[in-house]
Amino acid sequence: MAAGLSSSELPASVSAAARRTVAAKQVDWRSPSVAAAVVRDGRRVFFHGLGSVAPAAGQVAPTRAVRIGTGPIETGPIETGPIETGPIGNGPTEDTQYRIGSITKTFTAVLVLQCRDEGLLALDDELGKYLPETRHGALTVRRMLSHLSGLQREPTGDIWERGSGPDLPTLLSGLEQAEGVLPPGRRWHYSNLAFALLGEVVARLRGQPWEQALAARILAPLGMRRTTVEPTEPRARGYFVDPYADRVHPEPLFPGNAFAPAGELWCTTADLGRWAAFIADPVAEVLDPDTLEEMCHPQVMHDLDGWKLAWGLGLMLHRRGDRVLVGHDGAMPGFLAGLAVRRPEKVGAVVFANSSAGPAPGELAIDLALAVVDGDPAEPEPWRVGPGVPAELEPLLGSWWSEGSEFVFSARDGKLEARRCDLPKTLAPAAFEPVEADLYRTVSGREHGELLRVVRDAESGSVIKLYWATYPFTRDPQTFGPA
Repeated sequence: MAAGLSSSELPASVSAAARRTVAAKQVDWRSPSVAAAVVRDGRRVFFHGLGSVAPAAGQVAPTRAVRIGTGPIETGPIETGPIETGPIGNGPTEDTQYRIGSITKTFTAVLVLQCRDEGLLALDDELGKYLPETRHGALTVRRMLSHLSGLQREPTGDIWERGSGPDLPTLLSGLEQAEGVLPPGRRWHYSNLAFALLGEVVARLRGQPWEQALAARILAPLGMRRTTVEPTEPRARGYFVDPYADRVHPEPLFPGNAFAPAGELWCTTADLGRWAAFIADPVAEVLDPDTLEEMCHPQVMHDLDGWKLAWGLGLMLHRRGDRVLVGHDGAMPGFLAGLAVRRPEKVGAVVFANSSAGPAPGELAIDLALAVVDGDPAEPEPWRVGPGVPAELEPLLGSWWSEGSEFVFSARDGKLEARRCDLPKTLAPAAFEPVEADLYRTVSGREHGELLRVVRDAESGSVIKLYWATYPFTRDPQTFGPA
């Protein structure tokens, strides 16, 4: 698999508008730096980085009050060693690492689905099958992936004040005190703890630490050499922007330890662009495309009022009008990140900011992806004469009626499809695969999974009726009940 993303150009007007949008957000957010990229069809089509990944010493407050454990507040440098600063203008490049926070969960989710596809687990397996030492063993893998487990948000122990995640023994022993704050399946409730545990499930099934499984089964095949658990240079520094002055306060490096599968990774726009391209058009070497499609199916609605945000299996699903984008947001001390992918057009956007609060990179990623989709639409593939229609499909083609609605059955690329005539053509048709003579299985679209049965006249052998999901289909409109 190719390790790099090739680049291509957007129309000048689209690129200029995207650059202005990113620049305006950097000013509005007061973020030390912003880096944004868009990929389409596996190629980078846009990158813009501005600001400073490490402001000059005069703009950085070198110390702040930090709480060490449960003792008194102490004042001292935030990072190990001296505060690292740099000249103004040392802006981000495509190779600059930022911390991506909870976007890490999308990688953990793919590792879990890889295990499922290999028969190592089932999504409705209970956690206790793999972590028998937890009293929360009745939670299912599926509910943990989609934040329906009801498990409390964070590991026990006030990790954000302590400044680091727990080691594995502490994580597991802390489950005895961890709460199920909601009944499983009741409603969406975000849980970093659930994903930390899923990472340990992967580690036990693979017989190696989570980060080693990640490197071997995702990062290496996709050529993501600059995606790491620990930061490597060149990288941005994380800051809290002073709300009352034009200065920044360094944020601490937060080692996740056993918390890592929920939010540990550092990444570049080039590497996360590769990940966006994979989500848009997955390669079977890493994950079966049908499985990635399954991850994008909604499991729970987060936004119960507007229905603009749902959750799949480890992926956020954003609805904008009649379009859905998939991805994830991320946050860790000093960093915010966003990933958004419009899969039908194979367009993805990534946005990084080295600021703890204020920026909304996830929303900007959505805006940039749709700006490319709308501003530089791909040319449609030209229509071509297809292969011959299989003889067994010929008598099925044309109009059929059921429940007073007209359906058209057609052959496309030698396969049977069906579409209800009064529905928008933007909806994908139902597609069928043969099971045996005069029997087909719906493999996508309307009535997915149901059978289509062909009925023939006993004497002539001609097709006289269809039964699809047990509903009768006839050549002419008829009453719904018995004749």
